[in-house]
Amino acid sequence: MRLTNVISPYTGETVGKVKLATKEDAANAIESAYETFQHTMKTLPAYKRSSILHKAAQILESRTEEFAQVLALEAGKPLKDGRGEVGRAVQVLRFAADEAKKIGGELVPMDAAIGGENRIGMVKRYPIGVISAITPFNFPLNLALHKLAPAFAAGNTVVLKPAGKTPISSSMLVEVFKEAGLPNGALNLVVGSGSEIGDILVTHEKISKVTFTGSPAVGINLKKQAGLKRVTLELGSNSPNIIFNDADIEKAAQSLVRGAFAFAGQVCISAQRIYVQKDSYQKFLDLYLPLVEKLKTGDPSEETTEIGPMISLDEAKRAEEWVQEAVEQGAKIATGGKRTDALLEPTVVLDIKHDMKIVCQETFAPIVSVIPFETAEEVIRAANDSDFGLQAGVFTNNINQALKIADALETGGVWINETSNYRQDNYPYGGVKLSGVGKEGVKYAMEDMTETKFVGINLN
Repeated sequence: MRLTNVISPYTGETVGKVKLATKEDAANAIESAYETFQHTMKTLPAYKRSSILHKAAQILESRTEEFAQVLALEAGKPLKDGRGEVGRAVQVLRFAADEAKKIGGELVPMDAAIGGENRIGMVKRYPIGVISAITPFNFPLNLALHKLAPAFAAGNTVVLKPAGKTPISSSMLVEVFKEAGLPNGALNLVVGSGSEIGDILVTHEKISKVTFTGSPAVGINLKKQAGLKRVTLELGSNSPNIIFNDADIEKAAQSLVRGAFAFAGQVCISAQRIYVQKDSYQKFLDLYLPLVEKLKTGDPSEETTEIGPMISLDEAKRAEEWVQEAVEQGAKIATGGKRTDALLEPTVVLDIKHDMKIVCQETFAPIVSVIPFETAEEVIRAANDSDFGLQAGVFTNNINQALKIADALETGGVWINETSNYRQDNYPYGGVKLSGVGKEGVKYAMEDMTETKFVGINLN
């Protein structure tokens, strides 16, 4: 049996050990999930699936502090953010429990076609089978449940591969579902490198769908491998946030502190590009920079910490190098930019060019660029000048302008008078371009985790 250490990104110490799966382990997990689907889950009544999910929510909620502590240890997530993630995860389970009882179909008006008199047409939804769920390190609990909860609500089974840096919370989650009464084999956990077990989790003939959250490079390769299997990809972004002169500038500044720096910027929809209309640019900076400088960085296990470490020393060094490269190309650091081990100060960069890495690529770090603009047309072009398109924020008190901008932005979602990094778990969430394909959000994920079948009756 091969074991791997789980390392704290803050202390560098080992916080746990987990078993590494082999290809054979992964294949066995898939076979087990398939058998459980065929003999149990596909016929499990909706009220039982709902009851399991409700009970899982209760158990998870009762263990909030335990999970938050683990998220601080393995992911470097500040305690208050960890508690927030657990709260959202509980909500995802409850949304799924409700949706489990709403899976319906439709009656088709057969007499709309010539010769369709005295015929009844029904469309029913059925679970699709075994789902391969591959999850990232940044929200190891909530993003796992965005795949697991709708899958179980619809009557499927899952093989879960968590990020290698954050497997402990997933292991604990398996125990939660077991205690809640989920049938044995409905959720199988495999921990291992993508090079070792990734291919089989995508290509195995008994996998019906792959749902992945991670980097565009891996996601694109995964989609090529998947063939005719269903695929949902939640990939990267460099989210634009646009502030017009008529907006509440103070509110925008306050919101975008967390919008840019929550979990050290390691959020797919983190505010990475802030565009401020020229007349309000200096006012925004005067409000924003002191708020950023007040953020407390440090030990994620301390109650007062607001910004913890990045997930690894290598990632922190990479982010620091991107900032330094931008400075060499003419950018100016307004605040931050210094690194201590895996801790990178919240960093605000000015005087940027659009081809700098910190602007055109996904930083996934506590780095934000503040950019002036003059006209709506100009800022739309700048915001859309990106390979990504996940979510955006627009701050304005002109509703006509807000809706015009929302229509023009090439993103999967737009928030008006809210930051790009705000997400609720009950709306369709997913991007365009390199940000991925498909939608999450419990109800919307379930649509792609079920298949429709037509049943017709001839009454003649």
